[in-house]
Amino acid sequence: MRLAIAASHPVQYYAPLFRAVARRLDVTVLYAHRVTPRDQAQAGFGVGFDWDVDLLSGYRSTFLTNVAREPSLVGFGGCDTPEIGRRLAEGRFDAVLVLGWQFKSYIQAIAAAKRFGLPVLARGDSQLPTRRSAPKRAVKRVVYPPLLRLFDAALYVGERSRAYWTAYGYPSLRLFFSPHAVDAAWFAERATDAVRAGMRARLDIGEGDKVVLFAGKLVAFKRPLDVVMAASLLRREGMALSVLVAGAGPLSPAMSAAAREQGVPLHDLGFCNQTQMPAAYAAADVLALPSDARETWGMVANEALACGRPLALSDAVGAAPDLVGDGMAGRAFPAGDVDALADALRGVIERPPSPEALERKSRAYSLCAAADGIEAAVAAVLFRRNSRRHSLSWFPSRREREPTPAALPSRPERS
Repeated sequence: MRLAIAASHPVQYYAPLFRAVARRLDVTVLYAHRVTPRDQAQAGFGVGFDWDVDLLSGYRSTFLTNVAREPSLVGFGGCDTPEIGRRLAEGRFDAVLVLGWQFKSYIQAIAAAKRFGLPVLARGDSQLPTRRSAPKRAVKRVVYPPLLRLFDAALYVGERSRAYWTAYGYPSLRLFFSPHAVDAAWFAERATDAVRAGMRARLDIGEGDKVVLFAGKLVAFKRPLDVVMAASLLRREGMALSVLVAGAGPLSPAMSAAAREQGVPLHDLGFCNQTQMPAAYAAADVLALPSDARETWGMVANEALACGRPLALSDAVGAAPDLVGDGMAGRAFPAGDVDALADALRGVIERPPSPEALERKSRAYSLCAAADGIEAAVAAVLFRRNSRRHSLSWFPSRREREPTPAALPSRPERS
């Protein structure tokens, strides 16, 4: 089966997934934009950089010509690739997977695929709690149900992603579980006890001291200052606790100032490239992610689990129902409630989940599970297309068949 994947740009989280899928299907990724260090800085990282891991090996890919007036990842028109139709025609693909519809390039891919009679699959992490104005919500309730049915299959990454599709009336038999995932083995191999000891020694962290990690862009919607305030509350109770920051952004000065005012030891690593992240997770005892609903998943949570670290996630974080909803790998707390965040951190630190529980949760949201979903969805849409053609040729009925692959769970695995 030949699958074209329309993607905006190479991403450190997607490259391992593309490799996993390429071991099962004949995959070609069509990239709309070649990212520059300036693009990364504008995206909120605070510094310009290139990822220090290989994002292009292990699968076939090509960069399309981006004819946007100002090529970028900002705004709908930043990725404009009219040649994608020709590429789909030349590639003789069986199906097309788009990773959203927020860029013009994705709409061009969908339109071209429909023109050529190719099944179109969608995968993304949109969720209903994302803030929208009342008029916009009203329009979407009317417009989205017929628009979303243009997709022959939808791949949901978690419970809130599934709820998004079902809320707009998308057929459940065309939904397939393909969770957000990271290369867990890669992280685990680099987050050893020796790495933990070395990082904590370099930062002068005592052997018995506890460390809460904030990893990500220091931007408003991620609420990094909440971590400092919660740590302050726990220190007043007598807990030897410090905050480790692996990230940069506009709130970096404010976070440092808050830590000084509250008397919270702050170890600021600044921006950490991908190969530096396992050591940060290894040094920590828990990852805190206090973001609001604009955090439609939170891949740092998957990374922390892969490194054997429990989680404290706000209930607005997209991954919260999946990764901490059952309490086996960490705790959830109401977004914006610093006291509740402190309670969650206290609970995870004093009664940490077992390594086995963390591993089970990480395995349920793995690259294998994500690739399973994509493979099953492609097989299903091709089966339906072939069945429909056969029915139109030989039978009077046009009833669409909706097979559900037996090997694919309809909902995420529970630990």
